[in-house]
Amino acid sequence: MADTEKITINMSVVDLGKVDLLVDEGFYSTRTDFIRSAIRRQLDKHDAKVEESITRKAMIVGAMIFTKKGLKKRMAKNEKVSAFVVGMLMIEDDVEPELADAVFESIQVYGVFKASKAVKQVLADRVK
Repeated sequence: MADTEKITINMSVVDLGKVDLLVDEGFYSTRTDFIRSAIRRQLDKHDAKVEESITRKAMIVGAMIFTKKGLKKRMAKNEKVSAFVVGMLMIEDDVEPELADAVFESIQVYGVFKASKAVKQVLADRVK
């Protein structure tokens, strides 16, 4: 499982030129290094608000993985799952859409949601 995800951004040519100049001057090793640094600074700047929201919404930070075995146990107990994640939520590939449909009540992910196409389709109305 990769600990990074690829994103694409659009920048004005002038902003991109400024980034390239900073890289050329040795302030950053690459464009990616500059962008990661800028993102980290902004996340650090808003860290208190992020932590407050995570606590208020009772969210999991990191990776939450649901297995077929675990979901079957929940279904047997008639338990419903509401998953609130900052990071990654993964429903393993062997989980049938019917099982996911029976167990998941709601899903909210700030980050990455990985599941089979069929599971994502059956849960589409519960994903925020």
